[in-house]
Amino acid sequence: MTDNWTYRVITPPKGDYLYLPLNAEARRIADTWDPAKDEAAGEQCKGYGPVGVMRMPTRLHITWQTANILKLDTDTGTQTRLLHFGAAEAQTGPRTWQGYSIAEWQFPGMGRGRGGQGGTSKTGTLKVITTQMRPGYIHKNGVPYSENAVLTEYFTIVEDKGLTILVDTLMLEDPKYLTQSFVRSAEFKKQADASGWDPSPCSAK
Repeated sequence: MTDNWTYRVITPPKGDYLYLPLNAEARRIADTWDPAKDEAAGEQCKGYGPVGVMRMPTRLHITWQTANILKLDTDTGTQTRLLHFGAAEAQTGPRTWQGYSIAEWQFPGMGRGRGGQGGTSKTGTLKVITTQMRPGYIHKNGVPYSENAVLTEYFTIVEDKGLTILVDTLMLEDPKYLTQSFVRSAEFKKQADASGWDPSPCSAK
């Protein structure tokens, strides 16, 4: 891990948000971050929404929960994301840390499709749009995103020198706290087995 590793491996100090497209209100919130208050409020997972956890040093376990729901588990923070294929359903339940994700396959020259298992291909891109998230942190040091933030991701698979790499390109839009889109990427190397899987709880610090 080399890209922005100081923000992804360790929790940056309070007020460290250089180069992030934050407005004045977001900076004010970040400057008053108190992890003890998050712990006391039972909100130690605020930094483990999809915006944060997908950029942390974590392992992924990806399986089909049903023919149209792809399940993505992380061992860091012990989080579960559900990526829904097919027609979007109206969401009326409570917001969650991982939100509600709609997924579709996109193929070069072939348009796009919302099919589940029947549409998988290493040559395609999986587009995922996540809404209905609880307010959380872009970085664990209190840099906020709001409940109305929209996260768009593009998952691609790259084969390189015998390695299989999953690339997740993230774009977060949040007019409440961001002056422009927050864009980052993360890479995950496919492992031979689950021997390194090590679930751990969320931590506010």
